[in-house]
Amino acid sequence: MDYRVTAEWNETIWRLAEPIYRHAFPEHGRKPEAIIRRMFERGLCRLHTAAVDNETIAMALTGIDARASALLIDYIAVKREVQSRGYGRLFLERIRTWAETSARCRGIIVEVEADPSNENLRRIRFWEQCGFRLTDYVHHYIWVPEPYRAMALSFRQDDPLPDDGETLFRSITRFHQQAYRK
Repeated sequence: MDYRVTAEWNETIWRLAEPIYRHAFPEHGRKPEAIIRRMFERGLCRLHTAAVDNETIAMALTGIDARASALLIDYIAVKREVQSRGYGRLFLERIRTWAETSARCRGIIVEVEADPSNENLRRIRFWEQCGFRLTDYVHHYIWVPEPYRAMALSFRQDDPLPDDGETLFRSITRFHQQAYRK
């Protein structure tokens, strides 16, 4: 698997990742391209991609919360045609290695939908199998109807990320506020 990460807007790379992004996230649940471009202009995000045989099969948009020293996974998706083949775990492992070594983060934070649908429970199990822990706190955004919970993966036992979902959501909220700020 060919793994790449970029901190600058690259039209060619985005056009290869965009169909995966659009397919995985409904319009009401994804950031518009203009917002993503602005995030790159401000140095707020990275685009991670994975390819097999020169075909992009996975994408993720991430940001770093310097206060928490944590990587925030804003969006992550694997092309539907190659799901259940281990690519998601491998891709996440590559992101983790990058976060720990290149970005010098102490862990990763992700938000997951809290409604107990089969699909949401399957996603939570994936994250848990990758070492993430689910927090109890349920966060309600004012602009989207779905409630969310935070999950975190700490890299170091001697300096873990907080166990408290409210604290983790402060990192997530800071990131979203910066992304949408005009």
